[in-house]
Amino acid sequence: MSRSPVKKRSTKRASASGSSGDRAARAADRRQAIIEAAFETFIEQGYAATRLDDVAKRAAVAKGTIYLHFKDKHALFEELVRNAIVPVASRLAAPPPATGSIRAVLESFAANFVREVTSTRRGAIVRLVIAEGPRFPAIADFYYREVVSRGMAGMRALIELGIARGEIKQVGLKDFPQIVVAPAMVAVIWQGLFGRFAPLDVAAMLRVHLDLIFGEGSGE
Repeated sequence: MSRSPVKKRSTKRASASGSSGDRAARAADRRQAIIEAAFETFIEQGYAATRLDDVAKRAAVAKGTIYLHFKDKHALFEELVRNAIVPVASRLAAPPPATGSIRAVLESFAANFVREVTSTRRGAIVRLVIAEGPRFPAIADFYYREVVSRGMAGMRALIELGIARGEIKQVGLKDFPQIVVAPAMVAVIWQGLFGRFAPLDVAAMLRVHLDLIFGEGSGE
């Protein structure tokens, strides 16, 4: 089984005289173990079927220990998304570069997406939100605020800069940044549902998509 792509937090052990530091470090370790156990459990069982008892057993902690760190299952899921998904989206939400081509920025984001989402179990979390978000609006609302809205704002800023620089000719694209990220979502869904039958070359597909946006390609 592949390791959970949840952000690791290093904890420095305090000296023998720093018992409070030791306790804080142990608490941080337990919290991280809970988040990693939740990652695997949510992926295997889905949001609805996941029970905190299952997470506690996997993390080798008492169920009550989870409540010391998280109010409920929803709060635990939110922290999982903050650890595993938000850092990826935040890169797209960074300010547009002052120099360099917009295509190069999007190519870099595409490469990171392939490496950190479609090629890891993070993609399963995205599929979980798509599948269960309609039944549990709270997780969809949270995911929109923390991931989608940030990503769309960053993408719109890149598109507008690309238009201003003359790299992107279709000015209407600024109103629909979803068009730019759509293949990434297709890749996540495809790999989860059909990848074992027809593996998708996600990197190649994203390059072709960028060719269409920037009016490039061999035309063959």
